[in-house]
Amino acid sequence: DEIRRARLLLQNSGKTLSEPVQNDQTKQAFLLSLSSVHPDTDKIIPVLFRPPAFLPISLPLVIVSSLQLQAKQTFFCQFVFHTYTTGFTLLNGNGTTKAEEYLVQQKQIFHGLGAISYAACIGALPLVFMDRYTLKSSLTQLVVKKLLPAPLLGLMSAFTAAVVRSPEFENGIEVMDRNGKVVGVSQKAGEKAVKETALSRAVLFGTAFFLPAVLTYFMERAKFAKTPRAVASVRMFMITSVLAGMLPVSFSMFPQCGEIKRADLEPEIQSSTEETELFYNRGI
Repeated sequence: DEIRRARLLLQNSGKTLSEPVQNDQTKQAFLLSLSSVHPDTDKIIPVLFRPPAFLPISLPLVIVSSLQLQAKQTFFCQFVFHTYTTGFTLLNGNGTTKAEEYLVQQKQIFHGLGAISYAACIGALPLVFMDRYTLKSSLTQLVVKKLLPAPLLGLMSAFTAAVVRSPEFENGIEVMDRNGKVVGVSQKAGEKAVKETALSRAVLFGTAFFLPAVLTYFMERAKFAKTPRAVASVRMFMITSVLAGMLPVSFSMFPQCGEIKRADLEPEIQSSTEETELFYNRGI
């Protein structure tokens, strides 16, 4: 109800994105709408999948996934982690994709479940090999538990984001001119939007795993923390700090309102407008 009242206030005040915000009430209504309502569909986003909820929910999942205990526990933790991030990507992606043969959202859910399972398996695979072939040397422990988790999590986060949003580059997304008028539906714009989002996910979670692991390794070598509990506490603090710092960096790597040159679009769109730059909703 509060969100709907905020949207009604914005409509009645006649404000647009290009006009300055003149009072605190309108500003708060705009921020609430921006963080709670999908820009393409105008539907209210479920509270657990809104941008303000991303850090509080993903942080404990990242911390648990970083423990690298046994293969089964790692698979379960990463399955839950990728389930949440994939749901967030799905609900905050571009919502203009249309297809007559099937429901786009059903295909996204089906592809997402497959991608989540595959990503969780890949995350647990090094531990499976280590346990299966009893590889317990210090070098193996360093590679499997320190070096591999960061690139694997980063790549799998990008992979799940690309898979769940695959209809956007298969069927295209709407592109608009500066006045918000829809010019056409472009597969190239959809491909650009998905690539940028996948890259931002890889940077976010790859960094959130890599930096704490490196810092913890040097901290253990320097014997800064002498007990396992102290090491775990410092590692948890590092993951929290890095993820909190990288989250705004990841979300702002590419603007949510993406731009693409007319020359990079399909010929039918180029012939339908004289604008040199067109715009689309990249999603988060």
